[in-house]
Formats: sequence, C-alpha cells, structure tokens
Amino acid sequence: MTEVTVAALQLDLSSHDERENIAAVSALVEEAAGEGAKIVCPPELFSGRYFCQVEDEALFSLARPVAEHPSVIAMRALAAKLKVVIPTSFFERDGHHYYNTLAMVDEGGEILGTYRKSHIPDGPGYEEKYYFRPGNDGFKVWDVAGTRIGVGICWDQWYPECARVMALMGAEMLFYPTAIGSEPYDEGLDTSRMWRRAMLGHAVSNCMPVVAANRIGDEDGQQFYGHSFISDEWGDYVREMGAGESGVLLAKLDLARAAKHRAGMGFFRDRRPQLYGRICQDI
Repeated sequence: MTEVTVAALQLDLSSHDERENIAAVSALVEEAAGEGAKIVCPPELFSGRYFCQVEDEALFSLARPVAEHPSVIAMRALAAKLKVVIPTSFFERDGHHYYNTLAMVDEGGEILGTYRKSHIPDGPGYEEKYYFRPGNDGFKVWDVAGTRIGVGICWDQWYPECARVMALMGAEMLFYPTAIGSEPYDEGLDTSRMWRRAMLGHAVSNCMPVVAANRIGDEDGQQFYGHSFISDEWGDYVREMGAGESGVLLAKLDLARAAKHRAGMGFFRDRRPQLYGRICQDI
C-alpha cells in the first residue's frame, strides 16, 4: 500500500468506571474510522486510571486473560464493525503471572497475537515492576492494513534498540501507546520534550513514521501531559496535540515515499552489527 491513514487517540481516562473509559475510547475510534483511519491507536491501559502510581495488591483484580478483558472484547467488536486495526493495550493475567500487554486486533476483529511490554519502569508514580512481569517473547511486527507495523508500549519508546529491532523485522511504521505525565519526585521536571524527542529520533534513525498516543488529565495529583503526535519519516510532526486537548489525531502517511527515503539514506545498508556486541552485554 502506498498510503495509509492512521490515528492516535488522546483523552482523559480518569473515570473510576471502566465502562465509561472504554466507551470514551470507543467513541473516538468510531470518529477516527469515520474520517478514514485504517489503524487506530488508543493510549496505554485505557480501560481505567493509571493504577501503577501505588503498590496495592487489591489492584491485581483489574487483570484478566486476553480473551476476557473488557478492552479487548470492546475493541474486537469495533474493529469488526468498522474494518479498522486497533492495537489494544490491557492488563493481562495469565495464570499466576501478570503483564502489561497489547493485543493486535485486525480489521476482522481477530486477535493476531499479543506483545508483552519488554521494559518495565520502577519509580515514584510509575511502580510498574510491582504489577508486571517483563515480556520475554521478543518484539513483534504485524501485517495489517496493507503494511507492516511495530508496536512498543510506553517505556519501550525510550529504547532505540526496540525501534531498530522492529525496523529490522520489516516494520514500516512504529506505534507507541503511552501513559506518561508528571514526575512526583520532582515537580519541576517536565519530560514531555524528551519523550517526544526520543521517538522522533526513532523516526529519523529508521526513516519511518511514528505514532504516539498518550492520556491527559489529573489522576490523584499526577498530571498526564498528552502531546500525542504523528510524525513522518524525517521526524517532522504531521499532526500533534497539546497537554489538554482531547480527540483524534489523523494523518495520511505516504509509505512509498518513506521507503524511498529509507533506501536512499542507507542506514540499514551501512550497519556494522559485527561491531555492536557490547550492546548485548550487561553493564
């Protein structure tokens, strides 16, 4: 496919009612599909508030197996109805294990497979290591909507290795569902600039578009800063939102142009993997 229309969703997900949050996301998916989007990316863990701010064993009850999670059930039905692809982030329970997982829901509402978040943060306001095991099934790419996409989940987006591996696996676009905002330990630290720059670097270094979807709003004093965006293969913004906006970011991306530029830049031609052994060693 030469061109594909994609969408990132940005919205407040602070309701304590899971059904309200899923309904709000569903409404934006409908809007995006109505405007021609073929791939629609909601934020990370969109069924509820970002519960990882604190360590509370009662919150493990939010997790469900992939086929039983309300987010996955709702997005499967929408995808089949609207004929869109929806990378769906949810809290997964697999036996006694818990993961921050993405189900790749295709245009027919089928689950092509799952990706379990590989990099798990741990710090004030982001106590994810308490809840999630790191995924060890490797990075994934998916053939959907006439193209091949890679998806990382939030903290994955800071790692150039994640983006490069997906690119080497044939991804033509990178998607990052996210939940990120203020840092409780430092009120003066605004990571929104670095957050965007890191992903724009992936766009430039791999010469392919990047789509990032974040939440907004105040959740128990933690401010989620939005700034969702869609960039082209040069790392230039095609569409972007600010810190308080809610809605659909929509862009038609020219993948043939990106492929031409990617070949011309020679980043993959000139790689020297035999020199990169150190990157696979522990510090």
